Amino acid sequence: MSVPQTSDATFADDVLASARPVLVDFTAPWCAPCKMMAPVFAQAAREQGTRVRFAKIDTDTAPGISQRYAIRSIPSLLLFRGGAEVDRAVGALDAARLRAWLSDRTL
Repeated sequence: MSVPQTSDATFADDVLASARPVLVDFTAPWCAPCKMMAPVFAQAAREQGTRVRFAKIDTDTAPGISQRYAIRSIPSLLLFRGGAEVDRAVGALDAARLRAWLSDRTL
């Protein structure tokens, strides 16, 4: 299962209008920590994709959303619920830390 991409044009429908919580990975193709995080994020999407939606956004091609949410470092994970950001984690997380972080916030 690949994680769907979102963009400036589709972010409102893909993320803000979702009935489920959405975890968005702000990333870029040139970012080494982002590349390390990609398989961990994909694994989490496979494991928890029924209760949380997962999406990726390329900060280079979606500067509007990146600015709107003050993305200063990548990877940045933002969790949205009911159309609002409820939490964020900055930096690459291993699978156990991502699982625990997400579990604590989506009970």
